[in-house]
Amino acid sequence: MYSNFNRAEAKVTRGVTVRTLLLGATALLATPALADPAAPPQVTGTKEAPATPSVVGYPAIGNGEGTVSGKYNVSRWAEDWRLMRDPAKRDDPFDRLKFLPLTPQGDVYLTLSGEFRFRVQETTNPDLREREAQRQDRTRVYVGADLHLGEHVRFYGELAHAGVSGVNIGTPAANITNRLTLQQGFGEIMGRIGGAEVGVRGGRQEFSDGPNLLTSVRDDPTLHFVLDGVRGYVRGKRVRADVFDLRYVNYGSEGLGDDRTDPSRRFSGVTFGYALPADFLGTSKLFFDPFVWRLRNRAAVWGRQTAREERMFYGLHLYGDVDRATIDWTVNYQGGDFNDRKISAWQAFIAQTWRVSKAATAPRIGVHVDYASGGGGASGQGDLRTSSGLYGNNIYYSYQLFLTPTNLLAISPNVTVQPVKNLRVTGEYTMAYRPNENEAVYRASGAAFANTQNVAGKHIADLIRMQAVWALTPRISLTGRYEHMMVKDALAKAGFKNSDFLAGWVSFRF
Repeated sequence: MYSNFNRAEAKVTRGVTVRTLLLGATALLATPALADPAAPPQVTGTKEAPATPSVVGYPAIGNGEGTVSGKYNVSRWAEDWRLMRDPAKRDDPFDRLKFLPLTPQGDVYLTLSGEFRFRVQETTNPDLREREAQRQDRTRVYVGADLHLGEHVRFYGELAHAGVSGVNIGTPAANITNRLTLQQGFGEIMGRIGGAEVGVRGGRQEFSDGPNLLTSVRDDPTLHFVLDGVRGYVRGKRVRADVFDLRYVNYGSEGLGDDRTDPSRRFSGVTFGYALPADFLGTSKLFFDPFVWRLRNRAAVWGRQTAREERMFYGLHLYGDVDRATIDWTVNYQGGDFNDRKISAWQAFIAQTWRVSKAATAPRIGVHVDYASGGGGASGQGDLRTSSGLYGNNIYYSYQLFLTPTNLLAISPNVTVQPVKNLRVTGEYTMAYRPNENEAVYRASGAAFANTQNVAGKHIADLIRMQAVWALTPRISLTGRYEHMMVKDALAKAGFKNSDFLAGWVSFRF
């Protein structure tokens, strides 16, 4: 599983607004019953980070609020730093910024956060064409503020800047170059009803409640993928439900005034969660999440057709630890219609690693096998059997963004070792095929590689990938990555070439 590459108690009481919205679901749920974000949740050896001092409700690692990476969450709004109320818990001056009381009692307080990341990357044969190599020097600056007004109300805001320079950089998208943007800005009301935690969050927000390859906070681009809308949740001791109605956000690149909610793409649905008993499979910590989602897109593109699409996702997600193994398994069926054509598509993501000994630093070996159906997308005829990857994290396959879970079968054995303290090295070999030889090969943007539907061959490519992550301190990390993509028949016969990717970056968080 490629996860090797890569919340806290709300002391709440009844709130009239929350009760009105969520009382019906509460009656059911109150009954007792993963490092680099490119990866599925990493549950092995889980214990709450300093940002999550106490969790008495549904376990934080399974509630769909981001991935913890060391001391921090990839989604900074999901952190709770009330632990820093106690000066004895602070390790350095930055910890003082985590709890800034605005009242003598400390019930109104502010948490400040931030990140600086500088990355240099080079790609040979950009877009898999025989062209001059591309070098990009990317800069990320995030600054966030989390204001808590007592136990039931909070407001979170996050400003971001994205910079890029280099050689042959092309025309970078607005999530790579952006003078200033409101990356997140939402309000939240939370409370407790009948023993369950409940809440409603509205505004611009990150959303990653689901399998990594379908919904993810994309940490590869300089700016994260965000949505505008409403999310409500109910969390009991072992059971939870999240319901949401969100719209995509189109970033501008000049300043705060040019970001727009996209009225043409609306994502809504419900995700349930159940924390399985610890003795379900011997010694285990497993989570089971059924989900039903709907994506409506007024301008979906398949082949030469642009039309309205309404796509339903019916899925099951099982993930967590079983003794020394970590698993992340998903299956989903996609239905609906595109331009009056029926959608009938499937995806299955089966990932697992095994730690060779009981030591937390022991080597891990693993494999993930990913299947995504294809058919009718390029031809524009018959049922549309080509699956959608929503806004999943495509660096799971390649930082070059040349693969996506659409008309794909990928088999990827991998191994992770920790040669010295705080240094983790992972290697992986991926063999990628297309299940339907008459359907195109698709890249991470959802666009097809030109003319691939007209050439023979199921073998898309083989990829060699290596990554090393060195955590110098809890705040500072260094990452180096190399990838080599070897195109095979399905791409080579359409004129595409091999490509190399080399990158290094430093990250600082507070």
